[in-house]
Formats: sequence, C-alpha cells, structure tokens
Amino acid sequence: MNDERPPLHSGGCQCGAVRYALHAEPFDAHICHCRMCQKAFGGFYAPLTKVARDDLTWTRGAPANFRSSPDVDRGFCADCGTPLTFDHLGSPYINVAIGSLDHPEKARPKIQIGIESRVPWHDVLPALDERLTEQILSPERQARVQNHQHPDHDTESWSKDP
Repeated sequence: MNDERPPLHSGGCQCGAVRYALHAEPFDAHICHCRMCQKAFGGFYAPLTKVARDDLTWTRGAPANFRSSPDVDRGFCADCGTPLTFDHLGSPYINVAIGSLDHPEKARPKIQIGIESRVPWHDVLPALDERLTEQILSPERQARVQNHQHPDHDTESWSKDP
C-alpha cells in the first residue's frame, strides 16, 4: 500500500520479507504479561505500542495472521516468525511489536498489563549478572557470527537468502 505521507517510524521482521511504516507517533507503549502474549512472542512478555490503523502501511509484503482469540489477530512474518502486530478487531487502533521497530528505544513502555501471568521471578532480572557478547563468545566464535537479519532501515530490495 502506498501512502504519500512521510513515515515517522519504520520497522519490520527479522528476515526483511515484511516491512511497515508508521505515519504518526505511536502511543500507549506497554508490556503485556498475559499467557497468550508470552506464547505469541516466545518470551516473558510482549512489548507493544499503538497507532491508528490508518497510520500503519505495509511497505514490503504483509503479515500472516493467527486468530488467538475471537476478536484478536496476531500478525507475524510467515517466513521468519517475527511477531509484528496485535490487532483488536474492530478497533481503530493496532498495536505493533516494539522490538520490530527500527528504533525500539523510541517507544518506552509506560505500563505493564496482564500481570497476573507475569513469571514469578521477573523482579530479579535487573539483579542478574550482566555480560557483553564479547565476554561470553571466544574470538574464534565471534569471527564466525554472521548477521542475516534485515538492517534497521528500509532498503530498495532485500534478499533473505544469505
């Protein structure tokens, strides 16, 4: 879908098959701990932010959808599995996965919801020991690491095949 408005933000999946533009500032950034979001994201929670449905355009490909409940579609890349959207059907808004934004640091969550399903040890995460990647991978292993992910910006074309 083409939109003449300039994008304020862009994002997409890990492999680059699906890309999107946001033509307005996202809002209501939040973390959802509900069990459905945990499973959909394969993580402890789902970081999401809203935008008006009309302010989201797909610039490359389109997401596949899974109807996780009667009124919710969850959009994801059918090729690499990246979670992209949480869509309350009939709402004028759609949530995008904060991690799929090219600049996720610009959508800082302000609230946590679904806390009844939060993993009980979540509060200890800030106290865990921390390591930089180069502290845990040997120089030989670091030399073999290759990034096949789409870069964090739009590209004219992209082959997901390395």
